[in-house]
Amino acid sequence: MLTDLYRLLPPEGVKILLVLFLAFLTGLEREERHAGTAQFSFGGVRTYPLIGLIAYGVSFLAEGEILPVLLGFAVVAGFLMLSYRNKLQSATSAGVTSEMSALTTYVAAALVYREEFWIATTLTVASMLLLELKGALEGLTKRIAPDEILTFTKFLLLTAVILPVLPNREFGPFAINPAKAWLVVVAVSTVSYGSYVIQKLTRGQGGVVLSALLGGAYSSTVTTLVLARRARRENRPHLFSGVTLVTSGMMYLRLAALVTIFNRNLISLLGVPFLILAAASIVGGWLWSRLPDALTGEVEREFEPTNPLELRSALGFAALFVAMVLVTHLVVTYLGNAGVYSLAALMGVTDVDPFIMGMTQAATTQAATTQAAGGGASTAVAAVAILIAAASNNLVKGIYAYSLSGRQTGLLSLTLLAALAVAGLTPLLWLAR
Repeated sequence: MLTDLYRLLPPEGVKILLVLFLAFLTGLEREERHAGTAQFSFGGVRTYPLIGLIAYGVSFLAEGEILPVLLGFAVVAGFLMLSYRNKLQSATSAGVTSEMSALTTYVAAALVYREEFWIATTLTVASMLLLELKGALEGLTKRIAPDEILTFTKFLLLTAVILPVLPNREFGPFAINPAKAWLVVVAVSTVSYGSYVIQKLTRGQGGVVLSALLGGAYSSTVTTLVLARRARRENRPHLFSGVTLVTSGMMYLRLAALVTIFNRNLISLLGVPFLILAAASIVGGWLWSRLPDALTGEVEREFEPTNPLELRSALGFAALFVAMVLVTHLVVTYLGNAGVYSLAALMGVTDVDPFIMGMTQAATTQAATTQAAGGGASTAVAAVAILIAAASNNLVKGIYAYSLSGRQTGLLSLTLLAALAVAGLTPLLWLAR
């Protein structure tokens, strides 16, 4: 569209029209906001376009030099300071939003001169959104607790601060890549944090089934322990054993997402089994939970997850991941496939994420080097090991549920999770060939 306008009007004329249009939009928003108020307010549909024209004129005379544009910016800022001072004298409290939007208008007009049309338009649109959404944005301070802001800041620390500065190359005889190791931490933390945020947003909504779904994405082992302890207080064996199965079904979706991120060859083997196991356990657990119990009525959710983004926890997970990579390398080299499978079964007793993420990296290493050279496990061996670890973890969670919940609930939970563990091993019939 701008190209067509260039053919009809002088290039500078098109730029001036764009400056007037963008500045007028901001001025119109400010004019409507201040309409009906008796106190002094800065700017409107004339002032903002004038500021835009000043910025464009200064930029044109400067012929690309930045210093005159900055001096013009300082002069406009000085007039805005006088306006704000007058505003403070006529009102007990006054905001500086209008003055800041005027400075944004100046910058946008200067960008138009440099033919940065997209940036100038984006700045104007973003400015107007911030101005129009004042009520909604200020209401966030009432809906979001300060500790949640700190939690999100920790998420940015893990993802946007630490990850980019880590070296993306391999070190030592075990080919440890710090960037890839921390990327695993980021991926696992992101999945857990996503579930954490959804659970916070839906606090007080839904019942124990929703808690099982979201908790399974957060940590199926932790959620199973919480449900088992609560089941001891509730005489609802079908409900709690069913939702415990739902939680383990969500574990397979969580693992599928993580494996997909780090090893596409591996997910090609595990994707269909994981989806079938997840669907069967989630649907089957939900249907089982609807069977009648001695007590009836809705059971409110109680489980509220803790912050998954503690830096100490992230460092601990990174250490476990590196340890799993080293152990897997040694096991493959000296004990072969049988050693890998035995290690997978043992890892089910604890958090399986570090081991499974280690297997994705071991299979990736094997793609570049031969197994005979000790590079890592083959994709098929890694897939089998992951299935064994997940099945072992399901069996261990069944034992936890049996030990912590009531007799009937614990027996049903153990039976369902043991059946899921056996079902989780059925893909070995063709993968282990």
